Amino acid sequence: MSHEWHIVPCVSYSASMTTSHAMQKRTLGTQGLTVSAIGYGGMGITFAYGPGDERGGSAAIRRAYDRGVTFFDTAELYGFGENERLVGEAVKGFRTDVTIATKFGYMPDFTLNSHPEHIRQVAENSLRNLQTDVIDVLYQHRVDPAIPIEDVAGAVGDLIQEGKVRYFGLSEAGPKTLRRAHAVHPVTVLQTEYSLFERDVEQLFPVLEELGIGFVAYSPLGRGFLTGSTGPASSYDASDMRSYDPRWRPGNYEKNVAAVDKLRAVAESRGATVAQLSLAWLLAQGDHIVPIPGTRSPARVDENSAAAGLGLSDSDLRRIREILPVGGFGARYTEQHLPDWD
Repeated sequence: MSHEWHIVPCVSYSASMTTSHAMQKRTLGTQGLTVSAIGYGGMGITFAYGPGDERGGSAAIRRAYDRGVTFFDTAELYGFGENERLVGEAVKGFRTDVTIATKFGYMPDFTLNSHPEHIRQVAENSLRNLQTDVIDVLYQHRVDPAIPIEDVAGAVGDLIQEGKVRYFGLSEAGPKTLRRAHAVHPVTVLQTEYSLFERDVEQLFPVLEELGIGFVAYSPLGRGFLTGSTGPASSYDASDMRSYDPRWRPGNYEKNVAAVDKLRAVAESRGATVAQLSLAWLLAQGDHIVPIPGTRSPARVDENSAAAGLGLSDSDLRRIREILPVGGFGARYTEQHLPDWD
């Protein structure tokens, strides 16, 4: 059944504002999930981007809330409790005002495990780690080919029925998986990488609209490349995924830097940064889309959240498409890390 996406109107946000909750809201899916137009991704505080920064991450989360962000994303995988505990502690003072999403599906050795009994165990752990009595959105982190998606949807559906979870989400799932899961229990939201650099997921948007599923864009700033302040792969710590990301490798890196330089000219013509332009572009691709940029810097939170108030003209959008018509240069994952869409 077709679904018409909509925005819940709210006051626009500007960087000079300091009052909480001054940001547009968006509705994800058809089950009633409404969140800020821009969310916050917690992964990089403790995982995948070199040594962690818990103090900076906690400060960034609190600043995000002050700037009207009400959607916070974490996962079991990000330190197996470490990231969830940090997010839970940081939002404790305003827990009832925000939506927390977390994920199951990985083991510490990075193998997949979505057995129903494991899903329940992870959910119980996440509830404790987050210091909450309900998980607002519970995602399957990656599709597990060993477990029928119907069993996964049923297990999360049971948790929803018990009041331990509110909404069911999938991450990096393809159209067949989405349809099969949705037939067992409504899928509220799909989370997949999406940015000016990575556009493959656009092919799924008709299915999302048909089923009434919202979309959360992770790595919306191209893992930091679209902030305009990155170095080549060799400049990153070995624990930082950018040290092996193909987009940072020689050949691709230089082309991506040149593209960002061109985007910067467009951004400056609007009094914005490249990051703000990139987030505003995502918001312009559909009212069912919510990006979740991550940062350890309160100043970056200010910058990112202000993008919710940046409207782009048709001319802006055409120029951006001219610069990056199909995405950035280099694959988003090396072959061994590539998600398997059905």
